Amino acid sequence: MAASARRLCHIAFHVPAGQPLAQDLQRFFGFQPLATREADGWRQLALRSGDAVFLVNEGAGTREPLYGLDPRYAVPTATNLCFDVTDAGRAARTLEARGCCVLVPPVSVRDAQGAATYTVVRSPAGNLSLTLLERTDYRGPFLPGFQPLYSKTGPGWISHVDHLTLACTRGSSPTLMRWFHDCLGFYHLPLSPGEDPDLGLEVTVGSGRGGLRLTALQTPSCSTVPTLVLAESLLGAASGQDQVEQFLAQHRGPGLQHVGLYTQNIIEATEGVTAAGGQLLTPPEAYYQQPGKENQILAAGLEPSRLAQQGILLDGDKDKFLLQVFTKSLFAEDTFFLELIQRQGATGFGQGNIRALWQSVEEQAARSQEACG
Repeated sequence: MAASARRLCHIAFHVPAGQPLAQDLQRFFGFQPLATREADGWRQLALRSGDAVFLVNEGAGTREPLYGLDPRYAVPTATNLCFDVTDAGRAARTLEARGCCVLVPPVSVRDAQGAATYTVVRSPAGNLSLTLLERTDYRGPFLPGFQPLYSKTGPGWISHVDHLTLACTRGSSPTLMRWFHDCLGFYHLPLSPGEDPDLGLEVTVGSGRGGLRLTALQTPSCSTVPTLVLAESLLGAASGQDQVEQFLAQHRGPGLQHVGLYTQNIIEATEGVTAAGGQLLTPPEAYYQQPGKENQILAAGLEPSRLAQQGILLDGDKDKFLLQVFTKSLFAEDTFFLELIQRQGATGFGQGNIRALWQSVEEQAARSQEACG
């Protein structure tokens, strides 16, 4: 039996001292300080927007940071996913029996607000470790050992984490899917009818031009864990051509590529991010000029020129649509980024936009060559 995850507690990052991730999350994306801890050379700051919590571990201490471990990774990166479980000790024993590497045996932490027990295991997804946390009786705003921070309420653009996307090496998705199923209780979520769970959804972009393979995983309906999406490049793509290959090169291996943050009003959220100075990716003009795109946007009750101005992508048909916009990397390396996503009945992850963007990039390049010629 798997050590079933019940909900996502937080996503942890490791950055060197002075790296501005924590400040950028507050200034550009409306996250607010939740709790802090400074000890053993670490400054740990938990930030929250809605139910989305990021834990930024800054520095390089002599001991492991609380609720995680120091991976000593080559670049600043997302390093850990922390999930609530009913019994951390039993979860550690279960995973160890399945051959998993338990990096931190169960540890109990207590303060005036109660107690929590956690264990850390290695995942097969690159540098990413997983913390399994038992905190049923804890009454504080975050976790034992942290000092609460009471800050003003943020702009409220983000309500929760919609999905987590792992960039994987080619051919590794089936192995990762089996691990998350056997160890944490995830199971295959089809993105198209009749999809083979071993193959996932192949988002091809034309003969010989490559594309992406997407495999979505979810936990049973009794939990509130975000969907986990595995993304890998298909054969045929030129080296470094797509976002997954770029991540693998810059990140120096697999890992958490992006977090999809749900917003109920993506236009308002995007306006707020850009007004604060946050940097969003701008789709090529050709994306909005594709046949049928204007009518598709109008069918969703939106204004095409406004979406184009803000770089918002729209996918879907009939009465089910998905809107998304992507930030530039939050680090100097072209690695981890955020996605703002709004759903109008759609359940996918913008696979139509992957094809459309790929095609529009090529069309834009072709037009540029013609202009130069």
